[in-house]
Amino acid sequence: MEMFRNLSIEETIMLVVGFAGQAMFTMRFLVQWLKSEISRKSVIPIAFWYFSLAGGATLFVYALWRQDPVFILGQGTGLFIYSRNLWLIYRERREQAAGVQAS
Repeated sequence: MEMFRNLSIEETIMLVVGFAGQAMFTMRFLVQWLKSEISRKSVIPIAFWYFSLAGGATLFVYALWRQDPVFILGQGTGLFIYSRNLWLIYRERREQAAGVQAS
């Protein structure tokens, strides 16, 4: 672990942020896989999108700190997609609830 010995406080914090983002991003795959195994079919639970958003946002901050335009573009695009999927889920649930109340 020689590479971590001479890190500044800022570098150490951002390294932790980067690893935390990567951990959240990895959790989305574990959540999706476990839900699919339980359901015996491919399922994308809402937690997948929340972990995607949280992990993507954290990695986006890390990418900004690294000033990596490729990483920034990739994570920024992902954030839009994850947010859009959550909005579509929210809208569908709201419409379903309104339909149930109208019945």
